[in-house]
Amino acid sequence: MSDLFGSPAEEPPPDGPGLFGAAEPPPLPPPRPPPVPYRVLARKYRPQGFDALIGQEAMVRTLTNAFASGRIAHAFMLTGVRGVGKTTTARIIARALNCTGPDGTSRVPTIAPCGVCDSCRAIAEDRHPDVMEIDAASNTGVQNVRDVVIEGARYAPISARYKVYIVDEVHMLSTAAFNALLKTLEEPPPHVKFVFATTEIRKVPVTVLSRCQRFDLRRIPAERLIEHFGRVAVQENVAVEAEALRLIARAADGSVRDGLSLLDQAIALAGEGPVTAEAVRGMLGLADRAQVWDLFEAVMAGRIAEALALLADAHAAGADPAVVVQDLLGVTHAVTRAKLVRGAEDDRALAEVERVRGPALAARLSVPQLGRAWQMLLKGLAEVNEASDRLAAAEMVLIRLAHVADLPTPGELVRRLARADDTPTGSAAPAGGGGGLRAIAGGAARAEAAPVAVPRTGAAIAALRDVVALAAAKRELRLAAEIAEYMHLVRLEEGVLEFRPEPDAPRDLAARVGALLSEATGRRWTVALSAEPGAQTLAAADRDEALRLRREVEAHPLVRAVLEAFPGAVIGEIRRWDAAEASAPEADLIYDDITDREDDA
Repeated sequence: MSDLFGSPAEEPPPDGPGLFGAAEPPPLPPPRPPPVPYRVLARKYRPQGFDALIGQEAMVRTLTNAFASGRIAHAFMLTGVRGVGKTTTARIIARALNCTGPDGTSRVPTIAPCGVCDSCRAIAEDRHPDVMEIDAASNTGVQNVRDVVIEGARYAPISARYKVYIVDEVHMLSTAAFNALLKTLEEPPPHVKFVFATTEIRKVPVTVLSRCQRFDLRRIPAERLIEHFGRVAVQENVAVEAEALRLIARAADGSVRDGLSLLDQAIALAGEGPVTAEAVRGMLGLADRAQVWDLFEAVMAGRIAEALALLADAHAAGADPAVVVQDLLGVTHAVTRAKLVRGAEDDRALAEVERVRGPALAARLSVPQLGRAWQMLLKGLAEVNEASDRLAAAEMVLIRLAHVADLPTPGELVRRLARADDTPTGSAAPAGGGGGLRAIAGGAARAEAAPVAVPRTGAAIAALRDVVALAAAKRELRLAAEIAEYMHLVRLEEGVLEFRPEPDAPRDLAARVGALLSEATGRRWTVALSAEPGAQTLAAADRDEALRLRREVEAHPLVRAVLEAFPGAVIGEIRRWDAAEASAPEADLIYDDITDREDDA
């Protein structure tokens, strides 16, 4: 460019100011790719094939053999608790049915879907037109089943080998929807497969179950969950303490999905640091495990002040009182298993404190004491959950348990009272008197009469109870019950039996009794009906005798003392005193249906 005088003008420097004296803007940086949304561990580590399923070996083996032999059912029913892999298994089955292989040339289903073909990828991304996943909780009506399943099953698949219907929570379908589905389910087109999943198998009609091949997916053992969560933590480059994994596996209660969700939460809680057992315990609202064992030991030893202090410390640390009571139930169960199951302390799923302290406590506590603790804690847990002040309710539970933990069991108390009593064993104790327990047992009869010897062929029948015993010996149990319930004896002599029947007695009762007696004695018997009132039926007499004996036993001062010492206890059975049983050194008396077997335990 030249100026007016023909001399060239100076060009501005390339990086100098522009037309208006401003610098040129720097070039924009390349756009950043959009951030990848975070996938929770439960979705990220969802199995994509049968080889990745854990804890379901029986189902995988059955399906493997079925696919290998071509004996693939047209309908599958998958049942189990939440988070064990029902929906995951259903999707794997859909991929196995429609996988075409990495090169897209496979013509038959395979137990090991490739995961890279168009069908596998479309099913995994939930966009395959021939694999329909239906939520029965949202589509419960019969019209939904008709529109989606029945009408759709008539047409061939668009691109897949099979048209697969996955119905989740199938038990939520209405009765009319189930009925509408039955015909299609029984005789589906050859290109249609059904996979049902449910957590409530008892709510599925048997007519549907009978048309499906059923698989019960099991809870995953805690040991397998610990190993699985450990592998996930390694892949996520997260350090997790072994005790933390054990706490998460126990809280998962056999559910892989629940456990992975808890692990995800624990990793987020830990931030950049390791996942510790203390952090997981606080996240779950649990008391320290060793502290729970200290609490249990203090309660069972009757140290109430120490127990309340430990409970207050756990509550101050964030533990829920109801969870503390649940933990005490778990300790009770662990100690009982350590006492009764040989080698229980070697279980790898148990924490170190359980393996060390369980056998020590089991050696000091009896089975009746542990059973009583279990019952009181179980009842106390319901009280804590219903109370407005949960801490106060939990304290009252511990106070009650501590007061009765070191008391003798009912059987032991009865034996102590019997040993302390000076009353001769053969004397009868009057109601309200001071006779011993042996005396009352000696005077008390069973609620039913003492058995009599069964007459032999040709022997005389002396009483109506002999007839009952004869019918029982001949295994005519129904006849024996009818004789005791319906016959009012009027006269019984050699060859003659007269009775007044109850209004609802069987019409052929006399004929059947006569045939029984004639066959047993070898002579002809005449069994006739009478209008005389006759004696009381045996069944009514036994009931009256049982009521009389119960009143007599309940009035005895020793029994009243036992019932007062154990509030809520009841007399379960009244037995005759057996001299042979009394002479045995291990003889026990049974009250409140409790048999004290401390020596055996």
